[in-house]
Amino acid sequence: MSKEIAVIFDMDGVICHTNPYHSIAFREFFSVRDLAPTDEEFATHMFGKSNSYIMSHFLKRPIAGEELLQLEEEKEGLFRKIYEPFVEPIAGIVEFITSLKANGAKLGVATSAPRANLDLILSKVDIRGNFGSILASENVKKHKPDPEVYLSSAANLGVSAAQCVVFEDSFSGISAALNAGMRVVGVLSSHTKEELPPCDWYIDDYTGLSIDTIKQLLALNS
Repeated sequence: MSKEIAVIFDMDGVICHTNPYHSIAFREFFSVRDLAPTDEEFATHMFGKSNSYIMSHFLKRPIAGEELLQLEEEKEGLFRKIYEPFVEPIAGIVEFITSLKANGAKLGVATSAPRANLDLILSKVDIRGNFGSILASENVKKHKPDPEVYLSSAANLGVSAAQCVVFEDSFSGISAALNAGMRVVGVLSSHTKEELPPCDWYIDDYTGLSIDTIKQLLALNS
């Protein structure tokens, strides 16, 4: 097991650049409730956060249980309708994932988004068959920055945290991966380096990445 390598990807802002479309969907969701969050508020309180947190924050009261399920379906339904015609992977990721799989790496997806959003993206981006673990918001009790989704991913893949490299784009997601004891690559699709916790490496996209990149990052643990 010690020679095995695992790479785990968040989804929003990591597989696809979805955050602009989430912003559009949330603006429509909040506008019918006479709310108009600023871009700064979205950047701080939306990207990488669970719907429970986002809705509770902006509606200024706890949103949970059946109400959360109903409001989440409303907002995520808007997102899927808006985004469906525009699904496109971040440059180089399909080739990178295909290469990792071909070189024996174990692969997973760990997102705070609902399963339906993940299914939409995986229906458009042909990478599903490469993943040995696929986890969405319904699969965890505690959301990022709690490390549960990454620790569960490692368990599903049969590896330890020290064998994992995570690709993340948000403050809470990077924090979750760091809290899990994993190496982290910051994907600068939504934030600058200065806006994120310190990562082991940073990328704008996946062009030119290879299994050797992952091996070098994991060598930092030895």
